[in-house]
Amino acid sequence: MINSQTSLIKKSASIDCPVDFVRIDENRARVVAFLVVVSVLFYFVNGSPIVVGLLLADFLLRAFNQNEYSPLGLLSGVVVKQLSLKPKPVDRAPKRFAAFVGVVFLSAILVVFFTGPDIATKAIAGVLIAFASLESFLGFCAGCYVYTFLNRLKGR
Repeated sequence: MINSQTSLIKKSASIDCPVDFVRIDENRARVVAFLVVVSVLFYFVNGSPIVVGLLLADFLLRAFNQNEYSPLGLLSGVVVKQLSLKPKPVDRAPKRFAAFVGVVFLSAILVVFFTGPDIATKAIAGVLIAFASLESFLGFCAGCYVYTFLNRLKGR
């Protein structure tokens, strides 16, 4: 047990997360991620690009620090308040980076929706669901791993 904890600490120490020293509530971020999962699953069911477009607009708002206008951000605040969850402050930058990654995925879904096979849009959406589920249910930020990978790729 101690060895697995030690290796987990070593792994996490090698991850580079963006930092901007602005604190946000992790509970709200996790509820937003849950709402993303639900929204993308709704896209799976109805296949409408309108759902993806609305999500893209929301992700753009959050990526460019316009959280006060984000429908998912506003709804998450209501949910957190109704559940009486105590705030868990975390740095905003990893969540913002994840929003930029979400913009890329949602843009790809829209492009492929209009130009490629339906299975490709579902595959991209599936990856987005996986990332959002990890954040929502486990508090695991896959964006930090993507950020680390991109920084190391850039450094080569």
